Amino acid sequence: MSDNPPGFTIAVVDDDRRILESLKNLLESADYAVRSFASAAALLESDCLAEIDCLISDIDMPVMDGFELLRVAHAARPELPVILITGHPEMLNRLSPIGPGYYRLFNKPFNGQELLTAVSAAMRNPRLRTPES
Repeated sequence: MSDNPPGFTIAVVDDDRRILESLKNLLESADYAVRSFASAAALLESDCLAEIDCLISDIDMPVMDGFELLRVAHAARPELPVILITGHPEMLNRLSPIGPGYYRLFNKPFNGQELLTAVSAAMRNPRLRTPES
């Protein structure tokens, strides 16, 4: 049991099923509801973007990468907290100014507790506007 208020839903997008399952288990252990998606398109086709409280996405995915998903998510919901994860830190050089919004960047492998702390911070203060790394 965690100190997180009930009712927060986190969407996780990653084309690696092992990472997807691991993140789902981690977040559920902290009492978050989790919606898992194997691609950005699957998330967008689900129409759940309007209902989630936070988005966690891999960067390096086929068709629509995490950067493009971040742009689409922030265009639809500028206040939505987004956490990007990558196994290829050199890809972070491609991150261009996105505009207002809360986002964090994590390199794989990352510390699960640090990720939970970032999610918890976003849930406590969804109006955060300064990117952190």
